[in-house]
Amino acid sequence: MSRLYLLRHAVAAWPQPGMKDFDRPLEPAGLVDAKRLGGVMKDRQLLPDRVLCSTALRARQTWAELAEGLGMSADRATYLDELYHSDIGTYSDLITDAAGNGSLLVVGHNPMMEDVAIALSAEGEAEARRALRAGFAACGLAVIDVDGPIDNAHPDMGYLRMFLRPQDLNGL
Repeated sequence: MSRLYLLRHAVAAWPQPGMKDFDRPLEPAGLVDAKRLGGVMKDRQLLPDRVLCSTALRARQTWAELAEGLGMSADRATYLDELYHSDIGTYSDLITDAAGNGSLLVVGHNPMMEDVAIALSAEGEAEARRALRAGFAACGLAVIDVDGPIDNAHPDMGYLRMFLRPQDLNGL
């Protein structure tokens, strides 16, 4: 069995005049949320073996803070432009191309994170499915189990084990 972690970047600032969307940084609350989520993941042994991250500033900052909370080096990530501007087909291809056993974390953007999570997980824990249906919150994490290696992550083949949002981290 393999595990796929889908993480939407944390809360980003609104763009300043003349700023490209790509260059939007995280809000201070987003930095805190990402680091806290990393700590919760570490405590629960939700540790990725590999990481794919969008090259957008807010995604890179999310991964850097999450990695710190996990006690990992941010250098572990492979940064891909395609995760910033692609459709569900490209996201799915990038996930299945990251072949191998173990776990994969993808740090990206909505609506793709939500679309991929819904497409891959036909089954799942009731509470996780309810939370995901309510919307893929900024700094939300979908944890999807896949039979076999990650390249078996095809529509309706995964099991949504949990879905964590920043508001869920209080008291964890």
